[in-house]
Amino acid sequence: MDILSVMLFMILPLLFPATISGVDPLFTFCSPEARNYTPSSQFESNLKQLLESLSFNTSIFGGFYNNTIGTSHDRVYGQTLCRGDVNSTVCQKCVSDASQEIFNSCNSTDALIWYELCQVRYSYQMFFSSMSYTGKYPEENNQEKNVSDAKYFGDVLMYLMYNLSNESVFTPPKKMFATGQIKLSGNRTIYGLEQCTRDISGTECSNCLVSALGDLSSFSSHQGGTVVSRNCNVRFELDRFFDDNSSSLLIYPYSKAGGDRKALKIGVTCAAATILFAVLVVLWAVRFRGKGSKIVKDEEIRSEHVLLHDLASPTEVTITEEGELVTSEELPFVDVATIKIATDDFSDSNKLGQGGFGTVYKGVLPDGREVAVKRLSRKSWQGLEEFKNEIILIAKLQHRNLVRLLACGFEGDEKLLLYEFMPNKSLDTFIFDSQRRAELSWETYHDIIKGIARGLLYLHEDSRLRIIHRDLKPNNVLLDHEMVAKISDFGLARIFCENQKTANTKRVVGTYGYMAPEYAMEGLFSVKSDVFSFGVIMLEIINGKRNSGFYLTEHAKTLVAYAWNLWKDGKEVEFVEPCLLESSPTKEILRCMHIGLLCVQEDPGERPTMSDVVVLLGSDSIELPEPKKPAIFAASRIAPIHESSTSSPTPNGLTLSIILPR
Repeated sequence: MDILSVMLFMILPLLFPATISGVDPLFTFCSPEARNYTPSSQFESNLKQLLESLSFNTSIFGGFYNNTIGTSHDRVYGQTLCRGDVNSTVCQKCVSDASQEIFNSCNSTDALIWYELCQVRYSYQMFFSSMSYTGKYPEENNQEKNVSDAKYFGDVLMYLMYNLSNESVFTPPKKMFATGQIKLSGNRTIYGLEQCTRDISGTECSNCLVSALGDLSSFSSHQGGTVVSRNCNVRFELDRFFDDNSSSLLIYPYSKAGGDRKALKIGVTCAAATILFAVLVVLWAVRFRGKGSKIVKDEEIRSEHVLLHDLASPTEVTITEEGELVTSEELPFVDVATIKIATDDFSDSNKLGQGGFGTVYKGVLPDGREVAVKRLSRKSWQGLEEFKNEIILIAKLQHRNLVRLLACGFEGDEKLLLYEFMPNKSLDTFIFDSQRRAELSWETYHDIIKGIARGLLYLHEDSRLRIIHRDLKPNNVLLDHEMVAKISDFGLARIFCENQKTANTKRVVGTYGYMAPEYAMEGLFSVKSDVFSFGVIMLEIINGKRNSGFYLTEHAKTLVAYAWNLWKDGKEVEFVEPCLLESSPTKEILRCMHIGLLCVQEDPGERPTMSDVVVLLGSDSIELPEPKKPAIFAASRIAPIHESSTSSPTPNGLTLSIILPR
C-alpha cells in the first residue's frame, strides 16, 4: 500500500465520522392505519419519483427538504432530515439508503424510517409544518449496559439534555440542532444530541423535545439511549458519537453528595410570548439530619415528564398550567407498586377492555375503593402526550355527567390513570345487545340521553375551557351503579380559545360512523361536530343498531340514512325498536328521533347547540323545526382516517385529547 493510500485510509474516518451505509435502520414505521398502495399503481409511480428526488435535494438544501409529487388521491408528500453535524456527501448517501429501504420495507401509503444520520418520511396526506410526537424506542436502547451510580448519572444527564433543548430552539440560525457534553466523574463524559425538523415552530420543537426527554428519562440509568419521533429526536452516549465543532461544554453545578430530599417545591412557567416549552424551575430544600443541619436551595430545568415523576412524593406542589392552578391535593398520585397490587399485577382476569392507547383494568385500592386503571401503551404514538393532556384537562373538570379522574401513577415506562369504576360498563354493551337492551326501560334511556346532553353542554359552554370531545360514541359513555351517564375519554378533545368557534386540523382522529362529514373529509371541527355525534347516538339508542355497520342491510347505507328515509315518508314509527314501542310513550320516542335528525343535518349551521338540545329534551311544549337533509355519505367519500382510536368495546372504556388555552 503506497503512502497516499495509507494517508487516505487514515483521514477517511475524520471526513465521515459515522457509518453511512451497510447499517440497519433504527426504526421503521409502516402505518397500520393507512391503506396499502397497489403495485404498479400511479401512487407507487409517484412515490418512486419522490424518493429518487430526495437524496440529492436534501444534500444541496442543507440537510432538510420537503417535496410533493402527483395530484389528487395519488399525491405523495415527502420529507427528509439529516443530522446537523454530517456533511452533504454523508447526508446524500444516508437519504439514498433510507429511501431504498423504506420503499422495499413498506407497502403503506404512510411510512417513516429513522437511521442514525437521517430520517425519511412520506405520506398520502399533507403533514408539513405539523408537529406530532410519536416516541419510538430503537432496540439498541435495551442493549445498553447500566451505570453504577444511576441517580447521580440521571441528574447530570437531564441537566445536559434540558440545556440542549433551549439551545436547539433558540440558537440562530434556525437549524433546530444542538450537541453538547458534560463531565461526569473521573474520565467519564456524557455526550448529548437533540434535533427537530425545521418546518415546525420553536414552540412545537420545544413541546416535542419535552416529550422526547420525558421518554428518554426511562433510559437515564443506561450508558446510552435514543428516542426518535416524527419531528424530533434525542440521544446520549458515553462515547463521542457526533462531529460538531460548536458542541457546548457544560459543567454540572451541583455536588454529588446531596443528602436526603425532604421538601420539594416545583413551579412550571411558560414563556407566553414565544413558547409553551415548560421552563421548569425546581427549588428544593436539602436538609441534613443531626447536629449542624443546613438548607441548600438548588434550581434545575426539568421537563413536564420529570415533573410528574417528582410529584409522587411531595405534599406542597403548585403547577401553573395555562394560568390555572392544580395542586397535588386535587390530583393525588398513587405509588405504582400499589396499583400493581390493586390490579393483581395487571392480570388478564382484571382486564376490562382495550383502549386506543392502552389497556384498562379493574383494581381495588387498599381502602377498598374500586377503580378503573388505564395503563397507557409505552410505544403508542400519542401515549405520553395523551397522559399529560388527560391529567391537565380532567383535573379541571368536575360534572355529574363526566367520568372523574381519581389519581395518577407514574414510574419509568409506566403511565397510569385511575378513574372511578363504572360497574355497568359502557352504553354500547346495552343498546347493541338484544338481551341486555331489554333490561332498561325507555325512561332510563331517556335519562341517559339527557345526561349525555348535559355533559356535552358543560364541555362546550359551562366549563372554564371550551372543549370539543371529537370521539363521542356509545363506547365512551359509561354508566355508574345508578345508570347515570358519564362521558369519558378526553384524549381526542380539543380546547378552544374563548372566542373561537371552529378550527381545522390535519390530524383527523375519531371513529367512523360518529364523525361529522365536514370533519371526516375536511378536518373542520367545532362544537357542532359533537352535536352530530350526539345525534347519531340518539338514533342508535332508539333503533338498537350501529350507524357504522348498517350499510350491510338492504334498507340504506347508514342508520342515519334509514331514519331520514322513513321520516320523510311518514313511516318514522317503523324506525323505533319494537320492544320500546310496546312499553313506552311513542310520542316521546319520536320527539327524540326528531331531535336526533336535527343534530345530524348536513349543514353544521342548521344543527342545534347543546344548550338548545337540553331545552328541547326537557320540554314537550316547544315546537320542533322540520329537519333538513342529514349528512348521508358513503364510506368511499371519506378520506382515510388516521391516528384513530380503537372502536372496539371498552367496558370502562377511556379513549384519548389535545390542549389549547381558552
